[in-house]
Amino acid sequence: MSKYGMVIVGAGEAGARAAIELRTQGWTGSITLIGEEKKAPYERPPLSKDCLLTEGEPSPSTILNQEQLAQYNIEFLSGSTVVEIDRSNHIVVLNNGQQIGYERLLLTTGARPRKLSLEGSEVPNILYLRTFADALALRSQLHTGKHVVIIGGGFIGLEVAASAIQRGCLVTLVEVAPRILMRGVPEEIAHMVEARHREAGVAFKLGVGISSIETTNDGQVIALADGTSIQCDMIVAGIGAIPETSLAAQCGLEIENGVRVNELLQTSDPHIFAAGDCCSFPHSLYDGKRIRLEAWRNAQDQGIHAARNMLGAADTYAAVPWFWSDQYDVTLQVTGLPDQGERTVIRDLRENGKLFFHFSLDGKLVAASGMGTAAIAKDIRIAEMLIEKKGTLDLEAFEKPEVKLKSLLKV
Repeated sequence: MSKYGMVIVGAGEAGARAAIELRTQGWTGSITLIGEEKKAPYERPPLSKDCLLTEGEPSPSTILNQEQLAQYNIEFLSGSTVVEIDRSNHIVVLNNGQQIGYERLLLTTGARPRKLSLEGSEVPNILYLRTFADALALRSQLHTGKHVVIIGGGFIGLEVAASAIQRGCLVTLVEVAPRILMRGVPEEIAHMVEARHREAGVAFKLGVGISSIETTNDGQVIALADGTSIQCDMIVAGIGAIPETSLAAQCGLEIENGVRVNELLQTSDPHIFAAGDCCSFPHSLYDGKRIRLEAWRNAQDQGIHAARNMLGAADTYAAVPWFWSDQYDVTLQVTGLPDQGERTVIRDLRENGKLFFHFSLDGKLVAASGMGTAAIAKDIRIAEMLIEKKGTLDLEAFEKPEVKLKSLLKV
């Protein structure tokens, strides 16, 4: 039994940032960071892009390398799995029988890829992308002339499609919904993304389901519900993620679309916190609406925020959601929750792209989204600040590119 300290289960973005913040905020006790993978904590966004495209042998972009772990005096238990949380005695039990006591516990267990199933059975020989090992396995098969089928028109599927095209593959994307990017992205932006992919050579099968998938000596055959079939060399599924809540549920914590936390990122046990992809939380900017986010910055911000509250800060988490995706030579960014908007105002930036501002009925900006060159990033950041202010705004000003968004911050 080790001395009670701060224990973090999950060594991804949220967990690593929390460990660093605990030390930065002056915690001098022990910090134990537990990760199932054997690698030091690393960034996941490059897995669908740089890791698949780099010329040389890829290596993960670490958040905490061995030198930094030593510098911060963080005990990192790699290749370890927590099999039990004993809440009564403040102990976590590892798969090797080791017991670690905690003063405060943080769950950053993330999410796992949703597996493709047909007629109730998981389909074999399907590739997924979540870990560095997954990226290496995928990369090893992306060769010129190979036909890759992507199942799922979300961000992961589209980023993999872009990388596969750039590696010289033939790519077909299959999506059961009538369009790509159904969640959180305006329809016009989705059409812009689709057009860019078609221009690059991606073929789309939209609004059609899959009847069967058969593995043959020559690859795989996908039979679609419209009666057509696709012969391919490999299939990659990006059909969403499931929050990893099994450990939390096992020890009796409340679950609601992830580990249920309050505005402090505290679970139903006041000594246990959760952050990142695994948890749902109430957002004060949206009238306490409970949401769960799968986004790099959310994981980073929540990890830092949870660490401070573990030390007694008691601050409400109210950061404006933000995420981005690079598609070839263009970027897509979203801040806020577009589905909370009742009216949309479009700002045409011509060669730099388009911005979409989403307002509530009472004229408050609740979200902004855009696609174009890197120039849109500045406007999205200003929109984020306007959302934070929660003020009533002049909608017409958002339509006029000659009106600088920064000037609206003074209103």
